[in-house]
Amino acid sequence: MRTRALAPTVGDRRGITLVEVVVAVGIITVGLSALLAAVPLAAYGTREGYQLSTATFLANERLEQVRNARWQSEPRPVDELGVSPAPTSAPESGAATTFADEAALPAPYGDYARAVRIIDCGSGAECGGIAKSDLRQVTITVTYRPMNGVGGAGVAKAAAVTTLIAKR
Repeated sequence: MRTRALAPTVGDRRGITLVEVVVAVGIITVGLSALLAAVPLAAYGTREGYQLSTATFLANERLEQVRNARWQSEPRPVDELGVSPAPTSAPESGAATTFADEAALPAPYGDYARAVRIIDCGSGAECGGIAKSDLRQVTITVTYRPMNGVGGAGVAKAAAVTTLIAKR
């Protein structure tokens, strides 16, 4: 019967050396550093998606308000919709502005601005080639400033929703 020696021999490979521990700690440190560097980038992408979704929601909300405006010829003519006299002007009907530009929306949407532009499709040039005097193209644009990669406000971006509205 053979007995084993209680003291480790030269060829014994049980346990790890200090050099192996230092190398393993170095590799883990580099991996964790790379992972931590990616966290701000992921936060930027998540915030950008949230802001774009919010801007689209705000544009669609205003679009519903525009759709509910009366524009009819019978029984009596009513035009609560209006037309934008210029591409940079809010729509007007008579001498009154129908949907004024909103430079800053109420809380919690204070970082967003909203503008409505309405084009008469009577000439057809601006409405994708459609020439109908009882049709108008409505574009709602919501602008916002997303955060940049280092956490500050970036270059302004916009979300726009466009539709056609017919006279009732």
